[in-house]
Amino acid sequence: MSDILQGKRILLVVGGGIAAYKTPELVRQLKGAGADVRCILTAGGAQFVTPLTLGSVSGDKVYESLFDLTDETEMGHIQLSRDADLIVVAPATADLMAKMAQGLANDLASTALLATDKPVLLAPAMNVRMWLHPATQRNLKILQQDGLEIIGPDSGDMACGETGPGRMSEPDAITQAVIAKLGAGPKPLAGRRALITAGPTHEPIDPVRYIANRSSGKQGYAIAEALAGLGADTVLVSGPTNLPSPANVRLEAVETAEEMKQACEAHLPSNIAILSAAVADWRSAKTHNAKIKKQKDDRPPALELTENPDILAHLAHHPQRPELLVGFAAETDDVLDNARAKLVRKRCDWIVANDVSPETGVMGGDDNTVHIIDQSSHEAWEKLSKAEVAHRLAARIADHFSAHAGH
Repeated sequence: MSDILQGKRILLVVGGGIAAYKTPELVRQLKGAGADVRCILTAGGAQFVTPLTLGSVSGDKVYESLFDLTDETEMGHIQLSRDADLIVVAPATADLMAKMAQGLANDLASTALLATDKPVLLAPAMNVRMWLHPATQRNLKILQQDGLEIIGPDSGDMACGETGPGRMSEPDAITQAVIAKLGAGPKPLAGRRALITAGPTHEPIDPVRYIANRSSGKQGYAIAEALAGLGADTVLVSGPTNLPSPANVRLEAVETAEEMKQACEAHLPSNIAILSAAVADWRSAKTHNAKIKKQKDDRPPALELTENPDILAHLAHHPQRPELLVGFAAETDDVLDNARAKLVRKRCDWIVANDVSPETGVMGGDDNTVHIIDQSSHEAWEKLSKAEVAHRLAARIADHFSAHAGH
């Protein structure tokens, strides 16, 4: 990845949120991919990261004031806004999004964003209540209608103590989004179709209760975006999540395992299928049309379970079996042994195995530690963000198809 952004110029606008502390790492990763990076630091952003830090990692001057005459002589705000291939706003605060949506220009950041004729990528970050507020959602729709692209926000714990959507996407995920937009040269998976499943399934018991698994969908969503970034025509079949649709990915929302199976079949043939969804193994044999009431004697009602369709095994035996079929094994014990047994039993090509014991924090978290198992090898990857796991897996898939080209 050292030269994939070679010759590309990125203008990074750093908003005033605590997530600004991640921006030096973002600059480092963009530079590592070959990009030239300039930074505009807002007054709020300067409360969390210093101009000296950003200047040191970017190797360039950090711009702060609209009324700095030296800057206007050497690099005016109009030239600054247009002397880039892409503008990245990270963190994109509620205030910055509101200014952009309304066309305000009262500081260097908002003026440069209003004056630019280049594409803009926003990485929102704010309190969950601010993100869900109708005003922010209204501004988001305006910005999307104006052609701006959005990455994130992620869900999780926040500095304010609340939990929910509003965390800025991690630097590696933002870097992958930039690479997907600007990466030079041919896309290694161009012309290939990819099918991804993600999230849990919800199997209804009655109108208010259901059976489900503890899956956030983060890993599957990241994989879909990484494959799309390498040029694959990507479809994401997702159970219920709180995640935004990944860039350049067609999202099909489903609820139950049966719906997920039907959606997967509808998107065959596919060159690649990665089944990362945490499909409920069982469902209620009978779905009640009304809420089940407590019995007079307080005894719990009998719940008869029946097995859900095995989507991985079904695709493995399908007449239009994907060329590369990858399953996931989420285990709490004997991870490798159980994963190898699943590989044989389900007749898939690869298994991505991970330990989802509560102490690992994998379920719902942002990091993952995986093992890649195929018929002849085993790779153990160190603890990585889910975005980086997705990037490595996508690169491994691209290498696989390159090695088998013409076979």
